[in-house]
Amino acid sequence: MADEKIKVLTLSDHPLLPSGVGTQTRYIIEALLKSGKFSVLSLGGAVRHNDYNPTKTEEFGDDWLIIPVDGYGDPNKLRGLIHSYKPDILYFMTDPRFYGWLWDMEDEIRPLVPMVYYHVWDNKPYPTFNKRFYDSTDKIVTISKVTSDIVQNVAPNVEEEYVPHAVDQNVFRKIPEEDLVVVRDQNPLLKDKFVAVWCNRNARRKQSGTLLFWWKEFCDRVGHDKAVLLMHTDIRDPHGQPLDVLAEHLGINNGQVIFSNRKVPAPHLAAMYNIADVVINISDAEGFGLGTLEALSCETPIIVNMTGGLQEQVTDGKEYFGVGIEPASKAVIGSDQVPWIYEDRMNKEDFVSALEKMYSLSAEERHQLGVKGSKHVNKNYNFKNFQDKWVELMLDLHERHGSWNNRKLYNRWEIIDL
Repeated sequence: MADEKIKVLTLSDHPLLPSGVGTQTRYIIEALLKSGKFSVLSLGGAVRHNDYNPTKTEEFGDDWLIIPVDGYGDPNKLRGLIHSYKPDILYFMTDPRFYGWLWDMEDEIRPLVPMVYYHVWDNKPYPTFNKRFYDSTDKIVTISKVTSDIVQNVAPNVEEEYVPHAVDQNVFRKIPEEDLVVVRDQNPLLKDKFVAVWCNRNARRKQSGTLLFWWKEFCDRVGHDKAVLLMHTDIRDPHGQPLDVLAEHLGINNGQVIFSNRKVPAPHLAAMYNIADVVINISDAEGFGLGTLEALSCETPIIVNMTGGLQEQVTDGKEYFGVGIEPASKAVIGSDQVPWIYEDRMNKEDFVSALEKMYSLSAEERHQLGVKGSKHVNKNYNFKNFQDKWVELMLDLHERHGSWNNRKLYNRWEIIDL
């Protein structure tokens, strides 16, 4: 790696994973590398790997090295890399509960390099228990207006900047109708049916099992041969429910629900969004929800719970690009790491009514909602603006904060005689 380039050490989901955290981190890294001013060493976590050998990408060669790790790394590995690689900036992203160990090390890290955190948080009440984490960070970048408001209220003295996620509209775009005909012909179970797509992790807060119960209710109303739900997920995720068993129990395993569990490249996801009449996310809590933004980029309308970043996707405050369902109730849940947070809970009737509304629209009416949604994405979640902003942000951070022998804007602890 070229010594004259600004060195960035990243901690996140593996940046080649299709998760939202992995995808956005990859977008950021690619922007930094394409600027020619940075080199990157990534700790790629979140999953167990078959191969823990460091890897490079063909496009960026020695400028980007990825080291697979379990979880999100550990103190000893990080200490070793900081002193051997000597990064100029430490970037990290995901839910803060995974980084308590990292913030506990801030007195070792921040005297040497600034820490920038791309913050994921779902909901209020204000997490005042995160204040010590926020105060131990040089800059917090927030993914949604909800998250931005939280940081500004919990830690008003910390440097914060709102940079929402983005979608590559060269990939997630409307596919010409003649190409879609070919895709539909390859999937006869979808032909001449109302198609809903759900693309999420099969986890409790994502409400995958609830969706199947409510989908059955919708099919009971419109006809079991009229609609199909395509669920792109791991049907046996240990954090979720056995979805195939549940579908059989509900009697919707005869074409009403189709499961897709293979990892597919982004263009295949784009094709999936294109063949859908609507894309759904009914999570109780959602920091952002990248899949529905990708769907809007493909000119497909969405049905979402009005929680977290989802509520900023479905409407610009003037128009809706699908249906946003207001939560019927809030539940306060918690744990040792997260003492309290709201879950925004929808009810069955509101969701089934939203499906019926989308079903009753003509194909052209749904398409017009999607067209407006795509313009909303291009304006507010523009891919080029996102990448340019991150390059500008990191250059500015390096200029103002420095690193190592040129470290600035950080007050070191000193031992004084009393």
